[in-house]
Amino acid sequence: MKQDLELPIGEKIIVLGCPGSGKSTFARKLQEKTKLPLIHLDNIWWRPDRTHITREEFDLRLDELLRGEAWIMDGYYSRTVEVRIRACDTVVLLDFSEEVCMQGITERLGTVRPDMPWTEAALDPELVELVRKYQTENRPTLLALLEQYPEKRLLRFSTRAEADAWLAALPDAT
Repeated sequence: MKQDLELPIGEKIIVLGCPGSGKSTFARKLQEKTKLPLIHLDNIWWRPDRTHITREEFDLRLDELLRGEAWIMDGYYSRTVEVRIRACDTVVLLDFSEEVCMQGITERLGTVRPDMPWTEAALDPELVELVRKYQTENRPTLLALLEQYPEKRLLRFSTRAEADAWLAALPDAT
């Protein structure tokens, strides 16, 4: 998959990256510019009591959402990445360092977020471990998978400033 930062962008966009990279924040900003429907996968998977739906329920809901005409979808959910890549026309990869992502999960503590059905009061040890393992375990698998889809448009950002500058340059939907 080749890097393509030219405008305009597609109408079926997935936003991927390590936990704490700012996928949901980027997706909200992109939605404000494009007016495309926004889907936060965390709101599909998680219930307010911190339990989750079954994989079968999630997969059925995801399949239904992917059949939509246009959308922005954020969330990693590694087991479903390939099906989402196949369904999208554009992949946004927030390819940030572990330090940036750890800062991201720390700074959002106590913040009410539209992408989560609860407010995190403390760091979840499982989430911290996901961030720590992402660079060596998930990222290489994701990059290899992206290479299998050269026809998809890839927007890959290595810093928040780079992603923010691209968003700032994106014209508002008419």
